[in-house]
Amino acid sequence: MSKIKPSKGAPYARILGVGGYRPTRVVPNEVILETIDSSDEWIRSRSGIATRHWASDEETVAAMSIEASGKAIADAGITAEQIGGVIVSTVSHFKQTPAIATEIADKLGTDRAAAFDISAGCAGFGYGLTLAKGMIVEGSAEYVLVIGVERLSDLTDLEDRATAFLFGDGAGAVVVGPSQEPQIGPTVWGSEGDKSETIKQTVPWSDYRGASAEELPKFPAITQEGQAVFRWAVFEMAKVAQQALDAAGISADDLDVFIPHQANMRIIDSMVKTLKLPEHVTVARDIESTGNTSAASIPLAMERLLATGEAKSGDTALVIGFGAGLVYAATVVTLP
Repeated sequence: MSKIKPSKGAPYARILGVGGYRPTRVVPNEVILETIDSSDEWIRSRSGIATRHWASDEETVAAMSIEASGKAIADAGITAEQIGGVIVSTVSHFKQTPAIATEIADKLGTDRAAAFDISAGCAGFGYGLTLAKGMIVEGSAEYVLVIGVERLSDLTDLEDRATAFLFGDGAGAVVVGPSQEPQIGPTVWGSEGDKSETIKQTVPWSDYRGASAEELPKFPAITQEGQAVFRWAVFEMAKVAQQALDAAGISADDLDVFIPHQANMRIIDSMVKTLKLPEHVTVARDIESTGNTSAASIPLAMERLLATGEAKSGDTALVIGFGAGLVYAATVVTLP
């Protein structure tokens, strides 16, 4: 017989509050067209993007995260001291160590919360949400803050016609806490590492080590094989989304809201069609004004839908993130 005392946490977990932060600078397609040979019509037709937000020097990964987190904590009706875990998903915090989550936890005023970063690209919010749920049910924390934050403008090659228009900056956060009934469904997640070359950083940081000023490579950017990623997202991620519905024991008819990663409007529309979502389901299309913000895109879209009244507290939502790795995560949640 084991001598280890069993953990004792809440029976279930739920999202209690959400917050978002978008940088003050709004960048229209016309600015992107200054460095690439394209048109506003082409960008809109290919991606659905009209504008995106780019951060200033003061709008750091930490600063944006703190702003979004403060709103989420207030929305949840708790205090920062009650936060027992801080999980940050980002690919644009450029210090290998320490984790930016530790700085955020400290500046928010948490009481020595467990704090760590994860790198799961555009699926990072779903990964963080799943980890937070586990912490609460396991009993290692009562409330966990999950943050998706990116400054992708720092990793954008403005001369790359395929990606220059895609990316934006911002932070989204949720507070996850205890629940007496299921409010976050089972997560369907995974990876396809054989496709890792389809979305990647152009140059590894190690290439800068020992290089002279003349030998320094161009600063890293995110590059992708657009058509390969599009096909994968449209055909494979619709299957994952359906698996998440099945795992939660509901059908598309039971949904109120669909919040996919904001990667491309055509991908979103294709998934809606493949899943045969009814007309009553509200679909997040935040990409039009926010661009692709990777790990931040789902919580930012969630926050906007609730703020505008397009979605309401208690709605049942399907969320799915997918991206570099290639990685994915999908689950059904009750909106806060």
